Amino acid sequence: MTNQIKVLIGNDAADCGMAWAGALKNAGMYAITRRCDGNSVLNSIKSEAPDAAVLEAKMPFCDAIEVIRRLKVEKKYVPNVIIVSNNADPVLEREAAALGASFTLKPVDPQFLVDKINRLCGVAEKPSDTPDETDLECAVTEIIHQVGIPAHIKGYHYLRTAIMLSVNNDEMINSITKLLYPTVAKQYDTTSSRVERAIRHAIEIAWDRGDIDVLTKIFSYTVHTTKGKPTNSEFIALIADHLRLKFKQNANKNALAAAYR
Repeated sequence: MTNQIKVLIGNDAADCGMAWAGALKNAGMYAITRRCDGNSVLNSIKSEAPDAAVLEAKMPFCDAIEVIRRLKVEKKYVPNVIIVSNNADPVLEREAAALGASFTLKPVDPQFLVDKINRLCGVAEKPSDTPDETDLECAVTEIIHQVGIPAHIKGYHYLRTAIMLSVNNDEMINSITKLLYPTVAKQYDTTSSRVERAIRHAIEIAWDRGDIDVLTKIFSYTVHTTKGKPTNSEFIALIADHLRLKFKQNANKNALAAAYR
């Protein structure tokens, strides 16, 4: 099993680390758990050299960001790192991205973790017109910033997650109240009604303060009629379609360029 993916999990709790390890092992990976302790995790990465590491954002003695920084400063091997957190934290997300790490919120679905690690380790092949998760997250974040939604409000995070889910799954937007809102709510440990209200508030801010050129480009029909601002589902669907088309066009360009090499 020389090609078996080795994963280190910095959490040995039954409801997190052990559950994740079981799913990874069932998927054919070699998973090891360590207690939620920054120093222990740091030493284990140095000695075990795992392909990927799943680390709690906050750990005693040394948090996840500091673990990566110490490895880099000491010029040690740095695995693919996935940082998991109980709370949305834009600053932490930016720090993780700057260090080449991924960031995700609890609860973490074990199958999501399996797929994520496969992609990070280059195992799972995706269709050419399906956006990479990191590319998609960056694109969604950029467009939300462009339309004028501030990062400190809850609707910003709910909306970003909702758009990403809708880009990858058409059924989400077709069943916004029964599927999309509950899925987002579960990720943030809140309720569907709060998700709906927070997203509506974020859209109202965009319409009051956003860049009219960006809004016109994406929401031209809605902006130029007396209908006013779009509904939550219209807003999410239009941005999701905009991004889906953008990624498809980029994939087609890459395929065409490859054909003429």
